[in-house]
Amino acid sequence: MSEEVKKTKRELVGEVVSTKMDKTIVVKVKRRFPHPKFRKIITSSKKYYAHDESGDAGIGDTVRIAESRPLSRLKRWTLLKIEGRNPDAAFV
Repeated sequence: MSEEVKKTKRELVGEVVSTKMDKTIVVKVKRRFPHPKFRKIITSSKKYYAHDESGDAGIGDTVRIAESRPLSRLKRWTLLKIEGRNPDAAFV
C-alpha cells in the first residue's frame, strides 16, 4: 500500500467535575442537538474518566481529552491540555 490511512483519535472538550482519584479526572462533556421530531434544541451531557498523569487539572477547568487505549476498567481517555482555568478554584 502506497498510501497509509492514519486514524485520528477523537478529541472532546469538557469541564472537570471531579479530581478526587489519583491521576484520574472526571470530565463532563455537553452536546447540543435538535430533537429529531420536534426540532427543539436539547442539551445532553456525558461523563468521561480521563488520565491526568501530573494532576494539574482542577475542578471547573475546561480541558481537552483524547481517546486512548484502555487504561483501567473505566478510563479510555487521556488529558491533552487545559484550555481554561477556573478562577474561583482555591489552590491548596
